[in-house]
Amino acid sequence: MSVAAAMADLPGIEWLTDPALVRQKSRDFFWYSPVLRRQLNRVTGEAVAVPKDEREVADLLAAAWRHDVPVTARGAGTGNYGQAMPLRGGIVLDLSAMDRVLWTKPHAVRVQPGARLIDLDAATRAAVGGELRFHPSTKRTATIGGFVAGGSSGIGSVTWGTLREAGNILGLRVLTCEAEPRALELRGPEIQQVNHAYGTNGIITELEMPLAPAAEWIDLAAAFPTLMQAARFADAFTRLDGVVKKLACVVGAPIPQDHFRNLGAAVPAGHSVALLMVAAPFLDDVLPLLAPFGGALLRQVPTEEAEVPLYEHSWNHTTLQVLKTDRSVTYLQTLCPAPDHLARIAALEARFGDEVPLHLEFVRLGGEVCAFALQLVRFSGEERLAEIIAGVEAEGCPVFDPHAFTLEAGGMKRVDEAQLRFKRMTDPKGLLNPGKMAAWDDPEWRPGRPQAIHLFETNLPAPAEEPG
Repeated sequence: MSVAAAMADLPGIEWLTDPALVRQKSRDFFWYSPVLRRQLNRVTGEAVAVPKDEREVADLLAAAWRHDVPVTARGAGTGNYGQAMPLRGGIVLDLSAMDRVLWTKPHAVRVQPGARLIDLDAATRAAVGGELRFHPSTKRTATIGGFVAGGSSGIGSVTWGTLREAGNILGLRVLTCEAEPRALELRGPEIQQVNHAYGTNGIITELEMPLAPAAEWIDLAAAFPTLMQAARFADAFTRLDGVVKKLACVVGAPIPQDHFRNLGAAVPAGHSVALLMVAAPFLDDVLPLLAPFGGALLRQVPTEEAEVPLYEHSWNHTTLQVLKTDRSVTYLQTLCPAPDHLARIAALEARFGDEVPLHLEFVRLGGEVCAFALQLVRFSGEERLAEIIAGVEAEGCPVFDPHAFTLEAGGMKRVDEAQLRFKRMTDPKGLLNPGKMAAWDDPEWRPGRPQAIHLFETNLPAPAEEPG
């Protein structure tokens, strides 16, 4: 393996080689997890390539093939579990310069992977009065390619489900890593071969995404005497099929009071909050729903006018808001499945209490209303964390472990045979984001099987990560 040889083959590409800058571009928000912080804190690439078009990406992949150099693609690096970290060194492929909107139609947009989501929404609103169906809580910094390659759901999932729901991605153009890279256009079910694959089996160079009619969104925050009152309200709100909505988040006490700088002072002691995004014409249908569940309105403001929008207190940003003031906390990602998700939420609250404060996102999954719990954990050690995960799953709530960096261990809990077959075809040397697809390295992988970790690490002092 020779990164220097690959760079020498590609003098026309922009390269970053300063060790501190390369290390910065080799990191994401993996430090949410104390387990990943211990494992990955010194991981780094050896150089960063910043291509400006698909031709340069193809040339880079061909050079990587010739010289057996790993390539790890990244967008803005807003992932939470090492998706974009180059575990085995090599080249970090920074796609942020490929940010053009290629075309826009009333119901769809074609775009390069480096486009920031906030800029993309602004462009589609101006062009056709449309917006992306959903986005992560990192909308102001994240890129569309990073969201599709490393994300799965977010603000908008209360209506549209997850990225795996049919129709939420219309098309992907992907480059293979071979002697002569090929461009493949994926549509329909083929998209799932690359969706949420961390760039392990192809480099996305174009995306075609559906648009929803753009709305004037209103942030609503309400307080409830108990977590379950807030949860039942959010569940009822999600079921208002005629109401255009984008967010139904519940955060249990004392998290808002202790950690939400822009909202916490307004939340009564001991109360939990529901955070909503509602299209302006539907407020008269939503506000009367508060009182039957014991809710009191705390805030009503256009999302665009909010100093900090409520979506930056939801999904993975809830954990970030807490980490700004308490670095001892970590989190889990859990499904509370339908139809008895409310009962499972109540069981989790009763079982763990303040050790695992609950944070819930109400969504539609496969057409059914249910909830994801992104509960916080007052971390006291990896052994206790494993006990908590086992306890959550004993309540019938599968955990998608954010303390693991592989596709299978962290999310699917199984081998995705379609993604594995696609990797064999598109990346026969296994150079793309190596170490992230457990079944590639260990054909006998199964949940609970220990993994060997082989890392390329920096000799620079490990930095102290500070929440942004």
